[in-house]
Amino acid sequence: MGLFGRTAAKDPQEMVREWSGKIRKEMRVIDRQIRDIQREEEKVKRSIKEAAKKGQKDVCIILAKEMIQSKRAVTKLYASKAQMNSIQLSMKNQMSLLRVSGSLEKSTEVMKAMQNLIKIPEIQATMRDLSKEMMKAGLIEEMLEDTFESMEDGEDMEEEAEAEVDKILFEITAGALGKAPSKVTDELPEMPAGASAASDEESEEDIEEMQSRLAALRS
Repeated sequence: MGLFGRTAAKDPQEMVREWSGKIRKEMRVIDRQIRDIQREEEKVKRSIKEAAKKGQKDVCIILAKEMIQSKRAVTKLYASKAQMNSIQLSMKNQMSLLRVSGSLEKSTEVMKAMQNLIKIPEIQATMRDLSKEMMKAGLIEEMLEDTFESMEDGEDMEEEAEAEVDKILFEITAGALGKAPSKVTDELPEMPAGASAASDEESEEDIEEMQSRLAALRS
């Protein structure tokens, strides 16, 4: 404690080191999230192949759309890692400046990166706290969050999903499905003899479980 009960101000170099450590920790969180989603994607791929063998093209399309959403989530997470790397480089530059001038220099680059990172659910809380600390220290200015991004993403998904479904189904089934239609109108080979309605119910339950797992990982 300082005079009159006030807490002594933190040393700028110590603050920068702390910020760098927190960023590295959150990068590991992102890495784990990416691995979890990719593991679920492998399970979905196997399910698509099994559904294709049974002639369940509607099931294949549902699962392919889940994969599209997961791939987009992974792309965003990789973009977040790139922004974190950018902040880390900025922190190194700040350390160099501190040795010369003894004070932090305002960074528009860091501000833009932090503004994007506070939209990522997995690291949102930490990024909010970091941005507040950086604002108090004079590294960045007050930020405004973009609340319209999720709405735009949903519209893009509807417009582009069909073409991506075609590609995913063709790749996973090695061309066995051909080109998936926008609606399920054509038929795949009939299910082999001995297959029962119970197996269909199990497939539906498996799909719902996979969708729930992937949605939880992306949220």
